[in-house]
Amino acid sequence: SPSLGRRRRQEAAAEEVEETPQEKKLRLAKQYLEELRQYGESCLAPVPAPIPGRRGWGSPTHIPLLLQVQPPDPASIRVLRGHQLPVTCLVISPDDRFIFSASKDGALIKCKWEVESGKKLCVVPGGKKGTEDRHMGHASHVLCMAVSSDGKYLATGDRNKLIMIWDAATCKRLHIFTGHRDAVSGLSFRKGTHQLYSASHDRCVKVWNVAENAYMETLFGHQDIITGLDSLSRECCVTSGGRDGTVRLWKIPEESQLVFYGHQGSIDCIQLINEEHMVSGADDGSVALWGLTKKKPLAVARQAHGMQDAQGLQQPYWISTVAALRNSDLLATGSHSANVKLWKSSEGFRKLEPLCNIPLVGFVNCLKFSAAGDFLVAGVGQEHRLGRWWRIKEAKNSICIIPLKGRATPPSSEAPNGS
Repeated sequence: SPSLGRRRRQEAAAEEVEETPQEKKLRLAKQYLEELRQYGESCLAPVPAPIPGRRGWGSPTHIPLLLQVQPPDPASIRVLRGHQLPVTCLVISPDDRFIFSASKDGALIKCKWEVESGKKLCVVPGGKKGTEDRHMGHASHVLCMAVSSDGKYLATGDRNKLIMIWDAATCKRLHIFTGHRDAVSGLSFRKGTHQLYSASHDRCVKVWNVAENAYMETLFGHQDIITGLDSLSRECCVTSGGRDGTVRLWKIPEESQLVFYGHQGSIDCIQLINEEHMVSGADDGSVALWGLTKKKPLAVARQAHGMQDAQGLQQPYWISTVAALRNSDLLATGSHSANVKLWKSSEGFRKLEPLCNIPLVGFVNCLKFSAAGDFLVAGVGQEHRLGRWWRIKEAKNSICIIPLKGRATPPSSEAPNGS
């Protein structure tokens, strides 16, 4: 009867509200910690699902660093040669089996490497400007790339305002997106989808649907060129705005943005650590940790790579790239200071602690951690990816695979504060 159906719906609704959102978060956090203790996990693993509304160390989207990273032996670093000019960007396939890289090359625009063997599996040659319709590859410097979380699509962006979509398995070009009015400087797929975010020197962010080869919308706000972009599962992305001195969080459905201030120089790179925290680097030599609920940095490391003597003036080494092992404490930064630095974020992302230096000569233009956290890949060149301000002749234009050895430590038996 209608009254019986109404009563059952009311009973079902009452059962749903018995557990408050806070109680659900607490239950899931305890359940995850119990699973770690039960199965003796000794390596980092992704959280089953991001849970909003938590802060700092107590966030279930944040896993404490379970590996005490030790400085790798320089002899264990594998160097993959193939690019004739500086490597500008790279990505690792979601299964950690392949590396895709690009550079300033005029002939070797994009390469696909096998991680285990170091073999070059695919090379896409480029052509002259204006011949993109007749050639498979780009006709100008490739500045950025991204791979979808299912490993199906690869996107690359160049100085000639173009975004190319590729089949990651076969390296076959599928489509070209046009619409930006200047160099494409940042690309990121929303995790779990084929939605692509792109950033450009034309100061705007665009949203695309790669599966349908469709343009969706454009977002405006930055006052200078956009130098970096990243995203995770939520329908939003973060960008670094160069000399406008801002980091921005773009909320796509609301068509709104949050503006963050903290660096004193041009903000050149950014990456999300988890759904609530991010790290950025600037040409003033600083590295900053941010929480998405605070407009100022939670922690800043000034002169993170030290000082250099440039034309008789003491200047900090530029931070050219940052990387974060997703949902962990482990960070990496690159410059042209002859080393890559590993960092640990502690005290609820309110402190940056240096862990070790990894010797690497040249401009470190890009860094990426493997999904499992067992190796770090660096794209190295004789020049900075965006210009030719300096040239390091002794550097090798190459891909460097850095193994990350560590000692497994069990997670704490106590629940984190606030859980």
